[in-house]
Amino acid sequence: MSNPHVDLETLETLKEVMEDDFQLLIETFVADASGRIAKMQQQFADLGPEDIRKEAHSLKGSSSNIGAPKLSELCFILEEKGRRGDVSDALADLEAIVAEFDSVKNILETL
Repeated sequence: MSNPHVDLETLETLKEVMEDDFQLLIETFVADASGRIAKMQQQFADLGPEDIRKEAHSLKGSSSNIGAPKLSELCFILEEKGRRGDVSDALADLEAIVAEFDSVKNILETL
């Protein structure tokens, strides 16, 4: 079972494996992702392509691990732009990441 924002099967598996630490995992993901997104939003004009690539790469991995495939895919797109050194239109990608993260976070906070 899944929805457009999170893979509920992945979350259920994580819940079974993590047991009592599952809530800590969710809280850690939300805090880390929030921090990375805030850094990119606040410093976007000052971040070079490699910095953007690194932040997007880290967020991509944690999003994938937590079962947020759409968020992971959006981060991959931004990561690739950073890898190519062309982040001229990357602000729109960051806005899409912010919107998707908000959706994912709202779902995770109900678990």
